[in-house]
Amino acid sequence: MQCPKCLFDHKDQTTECLKCGLIFAKYVSQNAPTSFPAPAEPDTVAAAGAEEARNELKYRLLALPLTLLIVGILVASSLQPMVRLVLSMWVHECGHAVTAWLCGFGAFPGPWRTPVSDGRIAAVTVVLLCGLGWGIFRAWKARNWYLVTGGAAVAALQLFCTLLPAHQARALITFGGDGGALVLGTLLMAAFYAPPDSEVYRGGLRWGFLVIGAAGFLDPFETWWTSRNDIARIPFGENVGVNFSDPTLLVDVYGWTVQGMIRRYVWLGLACLGVLVVVYIMGIMQARAAAKGT
Repeated sequence: MQCPKCLFDHKDQTTECLKCGLIFAKYVSQNAPTSFPAPAEPDTVAAAGAEEARNELKYRLLALPLTLLIVGILVASSLQPMVRLVLSMWVHECGHAVTAWLCGFGAFPGPWRTPVSDGRIAAVTVVLLCGLGWGIFRAWKARNWYLVTGGAAVAALQLFCTLLPAHQARALITFGGDGGALVLGTLLMAAFYAPPDSEVYRGGLRWGFLVIGAAGFLDPFETWWTSRNDIARIPFGENVGVNFSDPTLLVDVYGWTVQGMIRRYVWLGLACLGVLVVVYIMGIMQARAAAKGT
């Protein structure tokens, strides 16, 4: 036999090379080819893809209505304060902050209170506009026309809000607590139908967004929907340790009528529900087409 290292020829079979001392068994174990798992069969891959598409269709059919049902029961029960403390209060305060930014004011959302600057801050408007421009540019490069349209709409809304007189802008910021919660809650729920290649989908964030969005939307909507027939449901008065409540400020400081305030909140909520229904139907249609194509 021949040594694989020094190529010395041995007359007889040996366990090591008589010239260089190489142990043959050790050399073979160290230089054995690495084995790799066999690639999955095409039929197995196709079956897995089909199963995933069917599951996604079920999720898109059931997740949103079931979440709204469960959260709605909690909001209508004695557990509403807990839902508000843990979830919807943060969406409400973010609504104040986002509205303030759109109007050019500085704001930082906090628990039960969002401090807003006394006057407009140019840097807020510039930073927000640059961020929107960058987002629109990235969406345009990715040929995501939904995001391009949405970004352009937000930019137009920012221009409108920035040009509002300061008194009207502050009224809008106050309205933006529950009003912003209705809009932000809808957007969070709509994120459940994000494309499969997005980080929201791959990272599982859409499930958390769905629950937070449902709480953020249903908590204020339940209040204003029932207020149509029961004005006592409107939280007039003073929030202990914070300030007067948003409805009190809108009526007593900014001169809104009670019925006009209710109508604005209810119609905004209904418009958001209409958008959510469209997103829900489109999401199901996309998932159904994907399931049929696998």
